[in-house]
Amino acid sequence: MKITEGLALARERKENLMMNMQSMMKQAQKLQKQMEKGQAELAATEFTGKSAQDLVVAKLTGDKKVVSIDFNPAVVDPEDLETLSEMTAQALNHALAQIDDATQKKMGAFAGKLPF
Repeated sequence: MKITEGLALARERKENLMMNMQSMMKQAQKLQKQMEKGQAELAATEFTGKSAQDLVVAKLTGDKKVVSIDFNPAVVDPEDLETLSEMTAQALNHALAQIDDATQKKMGAFAGKLPF
């Protein structure tokens, strides 16, 4: 192989590498936009968590902000605040589990699309 052929081959490989890197960057930028859209969709989604017998209902947004907590009057007993507290935690945890599930389904799909 002549020196000029070797230089031409090296130049071609360098150009291919640069094109591949540019392509990967474009893919990464596109993926980032899709992920941001997915996060915004999740944040705009409302999730409802419920305690046993729906005595406490908690509503949260997909970015884990509490929208409301509603109590059935039957559960509000000044003598038994512990049960109210437990049911509130149960409803919140139920909603948070739904958010985590939805997040994994929506955002987990992006992991396999990373260009590197």
